[in-house]
Amino acid sequence: MSNLDENIGLFDLDDTLVDYSGAIGRDLASIAGPNDPPYSPWGENAQFIRGRIIFIRNQPGWWRSLEVLQAGFDVLKVARELEFTIHILTKGPIFATPSWTEKVEWVMKHVPDAGVTVTQEKRLVYGKFLVDDYPGYISEWLAHRPRGLVIMPVYGYNKEFSHPNLVKYDGSNLDEIRRAMETAKARRPNEELRLT
Repeated sequence: MSNLDENIGLFDLDDTLVDYSGAIGRDLASIAGPNDPPYSPWGENAQFIRGRIIFIRNQPGWWRSLEVLQAGFDVLKVARELEFTIHILTKGPIFATPSWTEKVEWVMKHVPDAGVTVTQEKRLVYGKFLVDDYPGYISEWLAHRPRGLVIMPVYGYNKEFSHPNLVKYDGSNLDEIRRAMETAKARRPNEELRLT
């Protein structure tokens, strides 16, 4: 494997490069009853809300039409400038099998230079860094990649999560993200990641 091939940057899709929660919230609101509880990303939702989410996500074209999140593309631009090989790493929902194809179609349209892995186990995929919003996937990935870097877009549901190998991106600290990526790229095999 060449050095370029080892410098892989992994990017999640949902709520990292695409506005998944915004689309779900919008579409749930369009079919909500007057007494329905509000939707909360990664929160506790009533069973009927979860059923509606499954229904929405299985509509043909839903995943393919998700909007771009600019903050994720800002991080993607830095990764390209640093000449990382870009790879999209996204979870394939079991109850929304059309997503597997449509996520690949979305990537082909919006990030055509990237490879794509749709998986049930993000932790198994190698990269110098992972950009992801969900603490559960981040923790699993770092358990298998203890010297890897994670860049986490900050939301209400993940803002308290921390790890020594994690840098939070709030839209205003792109220079910090660049320095962290440069550190990850320069790290030699079996060397610890030192962000400070």
